[in-house]
Amino acid sequence: MTGIEDKRIIDLGIRLLFLAVFLYAALMIVAPLAGIVLWATILAVAIYPLFESLANLLGGRRGWAATITVLVGLFLTIGPLAASIAGLVEYSADLIHEISSGTLTMPPLPERINEWEIMGPKIKEVWALFDNNLAAALDRYGSFILEFGTSVLGKLAGVGVGLLAMALSVIVMGMMLSPGPQLGHMLQNFGNRVFAPKGGEFVELAAATVRNVSRGVLGVAAIQAFLAGLVMLIFGIDAAGPLAVVCLILGIIQVGPGPVIIPVIIWAWSAMTPGMALVFTVIMVPVMIMDNFLRPIFIARGLETPILVILVGVIGGVLSGGIVGIFIGPVILSVFYELVMAWMAVEIDEAAGEETVEDAT
Repeated sequence: MTGIEDKRIIDLGIRLLFLAVFLYAALMIVAPLAGIVLWATILAVAIYPLFESLANLLGGRRGWAATITVLVGLFLTIGPLAASIAGLVEYSADLIHEISSGTLTMPPLPERINEWEIMGPKIKEVWALFDNNLAAALDRYGSFILEFGTSVLGKLAGVGVGLLAMALSVIVMGMMLSPGPQLGHMLQNFGNRVFAPKGGEFVELAAATVRNVSRGVLGVAAIQAFLAGLVMLIFGIDAAGPLAVVCLILGIIQVGPGPVIIPVIIWAWSAMTPGMALVFTVIMVPVMIMDNFLRPIFIARGLETPILVILVGVIGGVLSGGIVGIFIGPVILSVFYELVMAWMAVEIDEAAGEETVEDAT
């Protein structure tokens, strides 16, 4: 090995070392914001067709369209948080006032509790204790109430932090929407460098998968939650709004609204007349299972990837990565499936070419 070759190797090693240092520093800086940037990318890809339509309606003013999209997104994320905090503060203030003034009264129990032979008497005893002697009830159950309240407040705080992170993701998403074509072209060039010559196609497949999954998962979950809340509201269930929110969350994480709807149906048969309960059940059961029919239709629309691959990616993604895994899972499996299919197609073409050469000789 000559001295010139040694210098080239040393020079290349030094360059790679500095590149690795800068790459590590960049990753360390971006790592705390990785979740926000990832969600912003997913949101930008999912709603980009709507953004394009809005920009066209505004005469090509992409900046105004991005601003309106961000404001709507912030309203949908921060709005529920502010309303929930305001409602919780107001309810807590009223509760503290009633407790301090001794005017706290418990609402009457449903008469059907008298038919519950096992739990009915105990529930009536505890209820009467809180209604007649609040101090004694707090002495007996105060530690349990405090522990339960602390747990609930912790969960609410976690939800609040999550909504604030989502609000930051919406702002970053707005910054991505206007230069969307340039970012897409850059990602396609990067994909071609990594998976040439099909890298650009894989980037387009990933974007289409994210859009379809957002329609099939988030869209269907929103439809189910809206219908469930509307039916419960029509039948006079006071907690229709909060229950609909729980249905939405369960639908997004692929559990489904069953854990909410089934207990509500059981409660309906104990609190409503038999005829009303039957009508309520007949309406709610299709709402509960409609995702099994709508989700595959929305997800598979326009994609050549088998629906089984995408559904496995959605379920496996949410189990391994949470809500964000709903989008990452099917993207990874779809790209991997296309890579395997392309590799198998190359193998088949090479084998066919060899057979043609042998036949010719």
